[in-house]
Order: sequence, then C-alpha cells, then structure tokens
Amino acid sequence: MPAFLNADARHPMRFAGGRENPAMVHLAVAIDHPNITVGAHTYANDFDPPEDWAARLAPYTYAGAPEHLRIGKFCQIAHGVRFITASANHPMGLSTYPFPVFDPSKLELYKDSFNGLPDTVIGHDCWIGHGAIVLPGARLGHGVIVGAGAVVGGTIPDYAIVAGNPARVLRLRFAPAQVARLLALRWWDWPLDRVEAALPALMGVDLAALEGCAP
Repeated sequence: MPAFLNADARHPMRFAGGRENPAMVHLAVAIDHPNITVGAHTYANDFDPPEDWAARLAPYTYAGAPEHLRIGKFCQIAHGVRFITASANHPMGLSTYPFPVFDPSKLELYKDSFNGLPDTVIGHDCWIGHGAIVLPGARLGHGVIVGAGAVVGGTIPDYAIVAGNPARVLRLRFAPAQVARLLALRWWDWPLDRVEAALPALMGVDLAALEGCAP
C-alpha cells in the first residue's frame, strides 16, 4: 500500500488502476532552481505537463536574480497559474524599453533597477485557482484561496478568499479568532502520522477537534 503523503514522490497522485498521474507533481521534487523554494507536499497540476516546471510556473525567474519565489507547504496550484516575479519588470524612466538586455556591455545601466527587488511569498496551505497570476512581490498569507483568473498583488491576509482583476478580498474563510487558533496550531508542521490521524478534522469544520489532534 502506498505510503501516506510521500513527499519524495514526483507524482503524488495515482489513478484507481495504480498508474501515476503525470499531470500532477510535487514541486519540491520537480523543481531544482536556486531562486525558487517550495515546501513539502505542495503540488501543481498542468494538463500539458512541462519538462521544466520552474520555467512554466515562474517564467521570469532566472538563476542569480536578486529576488526569490518562496512557496509554503501543502499548497495546491492549478493549471495555468503563473508567478510573475520582480525581474519581469521594466525600468520606469522616460522610456520603459529594456535597452541593456540587448547589449551586455550596457547591463551596468540596469544595476539600480534591480536593487532591492521584493521576493514573492506564498504561505502554507494556499489554493491558487486555474489561470491565476501572482504579481511581483505579492505576499499571500496561510490558507489563502485565489479564485480562477485572479490577478493578485500586494499582501493578502491569512485565510482570505480573493478574486478578480485586480484581486480583492471577498471575505475571510473563518472568524478572526478562529484564524488565530489555526495559525497557532501550524498543522502543516506536524509529523505526518499526526496529519493522517487528523484527516477527519482537517477536512471538516470542527476546529476544536483539530486542536485535539495536535501533537
């Protein structure tokens, strides 16, 4: 019988007959990139699975760039999601044309444009819906749900639901006091045997039951 939530498996999902689902990958296994960090059990799904998942999800994040993309544990990333990291930006002078990229001898002119670029940070247990775009420097809290096609920038609070272009907070998933209790639990850091034991609570809405499962 397969191990419960094997973080080392490239393809975490199997069909009823036992065949791996090639469209779904654990990103921490599939991506080896110096500027991208992904937590355990975070997966992405793509109906046209790429050879290079880093290039598919974060096409403007190049090795050695001054910013990073950091994605937490247990995130769920749907088909068509893109992370547009800060190196995608153009200089905002009198012209936005990126002259230096066409002449390496002039790249020094770009130096000031790329100082202090912000990281893009996704919290734990976030669900990012089909075709969503996450903009440079966005910071999504834990438990955020991003609607399909949303264009997300700025700071999104923990356990918010956002949608639209630009994405706006529609509501919080739970009352502020419940959010505080969830954040205190940090269930995504529990040993896997405790996560497995807590499945009925995690998949339900009884927060006290989940608290009773804590290590």
